[in-house]
Amino acid sequence: MSDTKNTSRSRGRPRRFDADEGVATAQQLFHARGYDAVSVADMTEALGINPPSFYAAFGSKAGLYARVLDRYAATGAVPLADLLRPDQPVAECLAAVLEAAARQYVADPVATGCLVVEGTRCDDPGARDAACAAQAHAEAVIRAFIAARHPEAADRMTDFVSSTMSGLSAKARNGLDADRLLAIARMAGRAVAQELSGKAG
Repeated sequence: MSDTKNTSRSRGRPRRFDADEGVATAQQLFHARGYDAVSVADMTEALGINPPSFYAAFGSKAGLYARVLDRYAATGAVPLADLLRPDQPVAECLAAVLEAAARQYVADPVATGCLVVEGTRCDDPGARDAACAAQAHAEAVIRAFIAARHPEAADRMTDFVSSTMSGLSAKARNGLDADRLLAIARMAGRAVAQELSGKAG
């Protein structure tokens, strides 16, 4: 006896492609391999769609990457808004940012480092510009936080924190483990505290 209910379901329309799920899958691919190493063919295979559907959903590989960067900012990046607290000393908050980066950059052994930082070095100009803009936004958040209490130190401390985070990302991509990354972050945190010592906040 045939199962008419199951037969009917099998003849129905296929499940509609979920673009948000596609962005999540693309984020994993870009983070693990780097923007340049992921082709549109890789994407369509991973997403289970054909090229026309890919372009209809995302416009281009760069368009998909821009959406990935937005998703990463909301779900995967170091949570600056939570760590840069106006009721806490600036040095402690910056140290917390560095330690969070050290932990987060090796949290997924397949997708190490920072998606944004690594994207700033990709070959595609449009993708590189998008990643650089995301990095500049994060730096602006850090700079504004420091400037509220240490305006004279805001630029150099932002440069130091951003450079340290870039270094942590590169070392994570090269296989440095969490303990060694944390040791670097804590050393940098002590340098921040020393630089800001004797200043209010």
